[in-house]
Amino acid sequence: MIHDYRPGDVLRLECDFTETTVTAVSRYHVSVRCPWLAADPQAEGICWNGDRAMPLPAAREWEVFRTEPAETELRPGDTCRVGMPPTVVHVQSVEYYDPPLVTGLLPRPACYVEVLRQGEVYEPGLEDQGYAFDPAGGEPIGIELLFRPYAFLEPGDEVADRDGRAWRFDGAWDWHAFDGEVSGAPVWPLALLFRGGEPAADGAEGVDGAAEVARATATGSHAEERERWTGLALAQPAADQP
Repeated sequence: MIHDYRPGDVLRLECDFTETTVTAVSRYHVSVRCPWLAADPQAEGICWNGDRAMPLPAAREWEVFRTEPAETELRPGDTCRVGMPPTVVHVQSVEYYDPPLVTGLLPRPACYVEVLRQGEVYEPGLEDQGYAFDPAGGEPIGIELLFRPYAFLEPGDEVADRDGRAWRFDGAWDWHAFDGEVSGAPVWPLALLFRGGEPAADGAEGVDGAAEVARATATGSHAEERERWTGLALAQPAADQP
């Protein structure tokens, strides 16, 4: 699943705990020697000291990596372990970079996935709400896809619903009806009309996928898809927020 993520995905992240050393403690952070990443010697103007800053409660920051013992118990020179306990998150955004970003660390990231913790939805006015990570980076993060709403559709697909309304699918909770109405949701079953600007069909002509969409939506509903996502993310879709 490297680089195969999209907004709305619900993931379980995990990283084995690895022994390291505490290098410094401040009011807001505990710094530990990062056991996985290397400095980028060709990154001009960026010199990484090899540490990873872990927030203390006073910092009011969300960090998916943790220490054992807890950060509040650590002092400079202590030996501890750093890793990530199993953590369920949902994807807010995915950004790609070509060429990869120069961050001072190796490997240089070609993709960042920004995630939110269970129970949270994106708030435009809130800075640093999410957590961004490189899914193909040096940190050995195990990533399991728990649920992808509307996994049988691709962004930009055009479909017709049971009531004959035509819709464009731009994301799990990002639907646009061609009749201009801003309310409602597509009524299952759905029929795929266009994918990638090409007429949808199964066979030698057109774009494959019509049969898959019909099969996936023969039972169930938009509401059930939403409820399954909500049950895992423990949050309401951002589109539902006032």
